Amino acid sequence: MGYLRHGEVLAVMAGMSSADAITARPAGSAIECRFDVRSRLEVIDVLTGVRRTVYEDDTHFEAPNWSRDGRFLVFNKAGRLYTQSVDGSGTPQLLNTGKAVNNNNDHGISPDGTKIAISDETFGSSMIYVVPMEGLQDGEMPKQITPSAPSYWHGWSPDGQFLVYTAQREKDQFDIYKIPSGGGDEIQLTDLPTLDDGPEFAPDGRIYFNSFRTDIMKIWRMDADGQNQTQITFGDKYGDWFAHISPDNKLLAFISYDRSIGSDHPANKDVVLQVMPIDGSAEPRVLAKLFGGQGTFNVPSWSPDSRHVAFVSYEMLEI
Repeated sequence: MGYLRHGEVLAVMAGMSSADAITARPAGSAIECRFDVRSRLEVIDVLTGVRRTVYEDDTHFEAPNWSRDGRFLVFNKAGRLYTQSVDGSGTPQLLNTGKAVNNNNDHGISPDGTKIAISDETFGSSMIYVVPMEGLQDGEMPKQITPSAPSYWHGWSPDGQFLVYTAQREKDQFDIYKIPSGGGDEIQLTDLPTLDDGPEFAPDGRIYFNSFRTDIMKIWRMDADGQNQTQITFGDKYGDWFAHISPDNKLLAFISYDRSIGSDHPANKDVVLQVMPIDGSAEPRVLAKLFGGQGTFNVPSWSPDSRHVAFVSYEMLEI
């Protein structure tokens, strides 16, 4: 059973030998994963559940962001970023990140829409950089933000002044950190031996993240300074990952695996997208069932009007 964990790749797929597959490039690494897949960039109405395919291709791509003006989506493919019109017109266009040519699936657009934070492994383990939305020139170096690696971006603060991310430092564990968006001293927000991942600022300034601290992956929330860490999702059926908060601060959308997956978030699994009121006034409801996992819903992907989310689903192809 193959899985991807922050750029580490096992090129073994369940039920498939390397002789039965061809090469495609996965998230978070230049290392090649051997399989043949059709990827579909989709949007779904969170009220009606109606899905629409925006773009599809027989290559592996991941992790859409929705532009702040609502016109296009950004996704990563083979280490590069691309934009695609939300209405499905035209073809994907390269968003040039300069010398950073091994982008993984942790990237996202600033609140004012002028910059995009990327996590890139061109020069070693993943580091966070910031690039203008108009892109860079070939050979131009993006602005490095994090001082150390590995670091994986997950969110901008509402005022654009901070980035929040998961990182591994002196201890053999991944914790949540934040840092000024122009660079500076990083601030550690969690410190546990179990995995904390997927941090994202809500419009009210609090941070949502997923944690394995209760022996099942669940969504948690904390203040911007790391205080008042509180569990948000419960139950023993699913492990919940990557909480994304609607721009109107009313809904929480996330991806869920069968709890047997444990603390991993592998590709090529049956998963569900769920949505719930952010105030906890109702239980999570299943928005969509699909084949995916890693790369499906890693980063913020709400439409500006809080009516839709974007995601990537996959289909294994016979060859």
